[in-house]
Amino acid sequence: MTEYLAVDGGTIAYEVAGSGPLIVLAHGMGDSRAAYRAVIPPLVAAGYRVAAVDLRGCGESSVDWPAWSRTAIAGDLLAVVRHLHSISGGAATIAAAREPSLITAVVELAPFTRKQSIRLGDLRVKRLRQGMLRLLGAAMFGSVPLWRSYLDVAYPGVKPGDCSERLDRVDSLLREPGRMKALKGMGTGAQLGNVRRPVLIVMGTLDPDWADPHAEGSAIVDALPAGLGTLKMIEGAGHCPHDQFPDEVVSLTLAFLGSDAARA
Repeated sequence: MTEYLAVDGGTIAYEVAGSGPLIVLAHGMGDSRAAYRAVIPPLVAAGYRVAAVDLRGCGESSVDWPAWSRTAIAGDLLAVVRHLHSISGGAATIAAAREPSLITAVVELAPFTRKQSIRLGDLRVKRLRQGMLRLLGAAMFGSVPLWRSYLDVAYPGVKPGDCSERLDRVDSLLREPGRMKALKGMGTGAQLGNVRRPVLIVMGTLDPDWADPHAEGSAIVDALPAGLGTLKMIEGAGHCPHDQFPDEVVSLTLAFLGSDAARA
């Protein structure tokens, strides 16, 4: 059932299931909390209280916001945590840096947490060229068809059984007034060096957003304070490992949350 939280500048939609330590799930650009539909039940069954959030401008959250930066989104996530009393989660490293007392650990799936740059040689990687051209077109022209075309590239190989229906829903939401503007406004932001909680980075080996996803994941770990970052790769996954390989993502997440580092 959808619940709503009023924060400064708008309203955040979310849903909660289960009981126990709180996990907050925050989706990526242009998506909604439905991205986590396959991982919520097993996390609840494992004894967690799971809150799936529609980021500002996305899903059922309101669209008229003064900003869509990841720092602003981090503030929304912290507001949800305070409201529900606990966390996890893309802008999550910023939230972890800002208020570590509220956060036990962070799991990031294919995160944009560093300043990005593309080398000329990277363009030799076909999946990167395909994904980048579609992303740039969607951002420049506010094109929903180009965004959907990017998502086709973001799901290489294995696709969830309801993938077509879910992408139809994404397409429909982005055509609502203000939704594409929110997508285009979501910039980057990083406070990796200020994080004081353990972080698990999960990357797909076929993620089209990077020429070398393993190298990107390793760079994120290196940018965190020593000993806090762990990188795990999922073979054959694109930019949405939680949707393509939910069982593997849940397994990695539960093992990480149960580790000595995450419980310290």
